[in-house]
Amino acid sequence: MLTPAEIEATWLGQWASLSAEAHDGQSGFALLSSGQDAFTLRVLLSEQADRRLDVQTYLMGDGLTTWALLQRLLNAAERGVQVRLMIDDIGAVGQGRRLAALNSHPNIQVRVYNPTTIGRGHLTTRVLASVPQAGRQHRRMHNKLWITDGAVAIVGGRNLGDEYYSASEPRNFTDLDLMMIGPVVESLSRSFELYWNHGLAQPVERYHQADANAWEALHAALTERLSEHADSPYFSDLRERYADAERGSLVGELHWGEGVALWDPPGKPAWPGRPPLARTMAGELLARVGEPARRLVVVSAYFVPGRNGTSLLRALAEAGVEVEIITNSLEATDVPVAHGAYQPRRSALLDSGIVLHELRAEEDAGSETAVSVRASASALHIKALGIDDDRVFVGSANADPRSVWWNTEVGVLARSESLAAEFQALVELGQSPALSYRVGRLEDGGLYWEANSLGESVRLTREPGSLFRHIGARVGRLLWLEPWL
Repeated sequence: MLTPAEIEATWLGQWASLSAEAHDGQSGFALLSSGQDAFTLRVLLSEQADRRLDVQTYLMGDGLTTWALLQRLLNAAERGVQVRLMIDDIGAVGQGRRLAALNSHPNIQVRVYNPTTIGRGHLTTRVLASVPQAGRQHRRMHNKLWITDGAVAIVGGRNLGDEYYSASEPRNFTDLDLMMIGPVVESLSRSFELYWNHGLAQPVERYHQADANAWEALHAALTERLSEHADSPYFSDLRERYADAERGSLVGELHWGEGVALWDPPGKPAWPGRPPLARTMAGELLARVGEPARRLVVVSAYFVPGRNGTSLLRALAEAGVEVEIITNSLEATDVPVAHGAYQPRRSALLDSGIVLHELRAEEDAGSETAVSVRASASALHIKALGIDDDRVFVGSANADPRSVWWNTEVGVLARSESLAAEFQALVELGQSPALSYRVGRLEDGGLYWEANSLGESVRLTREPGSLFRHIGARVGRLLWLEPWL
């Protein structure tokens, strides 16, 4: 980790220090709901880095935004910035040559998490190679973390890939990040160090070799690709979007308050069996949140509450707490099997007065929303909680057994009334009938999905989604996969 003096000597460290002068001991927060904003901020942080860039991700795609960010990482390394990239081994499948080329730069280190030694070229062979160690290899490092100069950090749901930054056609993820400065960044830096130095994080050169200067060819290839796409609709939109942005400003107004960084122990994937809840990030989050007094909002791409989670949520609702859930509809989800495990829980949740919203696959034409910048097909990828009127949690963990028991996760619990108000405004936007279905109960016990289409209210009594998706959901129910999803 960088020392306080080293952080203070960087441009970002000085900016963070000056910004915090009037907020004694507090951290500053900004929500990043726009994919374009989230991408641009990462570009700016790469370009402003003086000493260190630490990036932790579950997946890394191959597209415009990834090319641009990798080019910026190489540019930073050429300036003398120490770059560390940590990626889950599943996310490294088929990318050995590129990761090895990055790693060949003297100022860049790449490590893969929970690796296997064989089958690394293709997802099918990687899965087959995992079978002898299935008890460990089905567990993944799901963390998403970006730290620049120990001064500015980003956590949330976004991996590296076009679909997370509104750059993919025709389908993007609706996602959310939390940018931070202040004391909470030091805790997040400590979490990165723990993962980086753990035995499950292995140098990529143990599995993939590259020539000493392979990074030069990679940099040239990235530069050529980006030059060819300089006038792409995405980059043209970015230039127009930020043409009048204030120079030197990373984000708009910051929210100030207390921030607590939470993460799973880095050795969790190697633990035998299901760990005690108290040893997980989810357990610590539950302990810190306690029982909400008035309101609980759960926004989760994959919502699989299980028997215990359903009972907990029902008890809160029956005690007078307003409980609202936002997740993907069957037609929008990219994992129908997980939706199938959620389906049997809906009736019990609704009977307790819990409000259910399911994101639609497409927005109404011409709708303007801060949650999803581009009016195209989308799927929810947010992982966040709103607690009462003063707390927000944003991280990498879904409300499902996989995030609780099997994967590692990271997130931040922030206490700030103004941040909570902004989060609630995003929630209300996402709940609008133009963007999501309101799920309710019919008199005969069945369910309905209510939304707005082309300005008119519609009520569906058959769950929206293709036959293929309905079959996938049925598989999730028939095979009783709930504990593993």
